[in-house]
Amino acid sequence: MTSEAAHSSPTRLAANPAAVAALAIAAVAAATLAGAWFFQLVLDIRPCPLCLEQRYAYYLALPLGLVVAFAAARGAPRPVVMAGFAVLLLAALANAWLGGYHAGVEWQFWQGPTDCAGSVVDLGSAGTLLQRLDTVKVVRCDEVQWRFLGLSLAGYNVLISLAMAAMAVWGIVSARRA
Repeated sequence: MTSEAAHSSPTRLAANPAAVAALAIAAVAAATLAGAWFFQLVLDIRPCPLCLEQRYAYYLALPLGLVVAFAAARGAPRPVVMAGFAVLLLAALANAWLGGYHAGVEWQFWQGPTDCAGSVVDLGSAGTLLQRLDTVKVVRCDEVQWRFLGLSLAGYNVLISLAMAAMAVWGIVSARRA
């Protein structure tokens, strides 16, 4: 039995903290996106423009986290792995800032962007305009649609993003030691 065969893939992965950190980031991003889509599609809590912008970091972190995990597990050059974690760290910190900004808008600490009045798509013909206007639900950025333990979804986004940033720092430190 070769030493390569003796170390199964899960064992090799567990011995590589950088790969574990990247996989954790990808898993958190996937779970957060699944939660966002659950709130939107199942609970009918529609996202405002700021909510949708906060998803971008997760759309980046999911595939990039998987790529960084693969690279770290395959022994890619340290600068490559660290660069991937640096991008993940910046995305998470920027998203934490955006979530904090959004939470501040919800708490009326400051004014939100002017595009947070909702979007109106195809209203059809002029004859049905009034009927369609009755069905348009405007989602405002300064109105909280759901809270749990005093935090809105924007507040939870801050916490999740900061946790992902901590995982990225862990990944950077782990890759530096490798």
